[in-house]
Amino acid sequence: MCDLHDQHDHETTTATDPVMAASAHTTAPNYVPPTGLARDSPAKAAALDWIREHTDRITGLNSEIWDNAELSLREWKSSLAQAAFLEQAGFEVEFGTAGFPTAFTATYSHGTGGPVLGFSGEYDALPGLSQHSGVGHHDPREYVHDPFAPGYGPGHGCGHCVLGTAAAAAAAAVAQAAQRHQLPVTVRFFGSTAEENLIGKTYAVSQGVYDGLDAFLDWHPSTSNATGWRTSTAMTAVTFTFLGVAGHGGHPLGNKSALDAAVMMATLSEFLREENLAPSGRLHWVINNGGDIPNVTPEIAEISYYVREGSPARVQVLLDKVIAVSEAAAKASQTSVRHRITAACWNQLPSRAFAELMYDNMRQLGPPEFTDEAQQLARDLQESLGLPQQGMHTEIAELAPPNPVFLGGGSTDVADISWNVPTVSMGAALAPIGTKLHTWALTSCAAAAPGRAVVIAAARYLTATAIDLLTQPEQLRAIKDEFKQRTEGVAWRTALPDGYEPPMYEPPEWFLEKTGQAWPPDNITWPPQRVVSQEKFSSLGPELPPQQ
Repeated sequence: MCDLHDQHDHETTTATDPVMAASAHTTAPNYVPPTGLARDSPAKAAALDWIREHTDRITGLNSEIWDNAELSLREWKSSLAQAAFLEQAGFEVEFGTAGFPTAFTATYSHGTGGPVLGFSGEYDALPGLSQHSGVGHHDPREYVHDPFAPGYGPGHGCGHCVLGTAAAAAAAAVAQAAQRHQLPVTVRFFGSTAEENLIGKTYAVSQGVYDGLDAFLDWHPSTSNATGWRTSTAMTAVTFTFLGVAGHGGHPLGNKSALDAAVMMATLSEFLREENLAPSGRLHWVINNGGDIPNVTPEIAEISYYVREGSPARVQVLLDKVIAVSEAAAKASQTSVRHRITAACWNQLPSRAFAELMYDNMRQLGPPEFTDEAQQLARDLQESLGLPQQGMHTEIAELAPPNPVFLGGGSTDVADISWNVPTVSMGAALAPIGTKLHTWALTSCAAAAPGRAVVIAAARYLTATAIDLLTQPEQLRAIKDEFKQRTEGVAWRTALPDGYEPPMYEPPEWFLEKTGQAWPPDNITWPPQRVVSQEKFSSLGPELPPQQ
């Protein structure tokens, strides 16, 4: 039986996306990773020795940041701890990068004419993922005793305490080795705020913070020990605010429920999945303000979405549909709606040459050295979660070309950096086999035995790769040549809207004094404009006459 609708009779045609084309690969199916890229050198040995000699300081910094467990844009103690570590290693630190109070840039220079290498530091925790360290069952360290809304405190369920610490250790090790072996270099470490909201780096890139770098080295705790040159998903974070009219829940006629609008929007947006969400897309949401008590009709409600797709252009198409859904929900509920974009990033630009160099170093250095204690914790967590008790990953995953069909996934604010400077990303296994990031189980591992092994291993991978860029200039040239070729014909422009002001929290006075900052920074309006409903009660029409 023939389909009456010819597949070629589409109302619209789709042109090739230049961003996705730049992110694609043309690797032969029988690809074999090159060897001999990573080379031993006196400078590399000195840098790795520095990490070994400072293991206690490194793992101690990780534990300190884990213990703070501070949320995005409010990492007061954590940013100070990371900055102090680098100051002790000879870096000059300046707080307030791109106007963010807890963002800082640490710089170390030796000699002249050398490359400028960037390292990425993070330190924000996630809400609701509190967990005691090294405990194999769910046991929140901070429990919120609220009889109507019990919950858990924040925790490092994405491992940013490990991420930032390993990167800081690598930056310090490279600086020390460069000084000892007279290698000209400038090392820049970027302490970045609010990665979990994808705010810190995307805005900082738009302000030119990362200009002038020759290469950027990034890593993230992962479920395996691996690197590669696959892309990520572009993303826009958007919050919709519905405004209605409050009233007594026992006398609801004429009230306008903003919560009804948010629930309708959530329901309507789910209907986008069948016909408007490709395998490369992701759409997820949370109602972050839905009222306080059933006896008061909620006058204000907010629902936040992460809209992900393979490129900024594809994100925009999906975002427009989500915005249309919000308008439909507002019309149906007789409320008003407004939206604000809180973050927006591109998909990551791959670097095959950089990944090959990183992989060769990872292969030579070997996987993290997990102790029996680490493996036992991993098995306990797996048992608690109903997973096979396989422990931690104990090998370096083979370097392989990306899947030719992009099927979506996570997003990163490092992506915007990657379109401005050649960037490599690497993962080291902090999550036990079968578990995931953004879980209490990873919080349990981050400062315990698995985290102590991974923070050292990741620091070594980053350090060794960076030293190769200094001692083998031809490697850096090849990486930069690939970057130039990939970006030809693609002009990066921030995905943030015109007039964007990044969200911020006012710092405590002691933090401003300690970091030498003034409040507010020049790039935001303070205090922010208030969001207050001016809606009117809904009319029920003319009064009905009494029944005779």
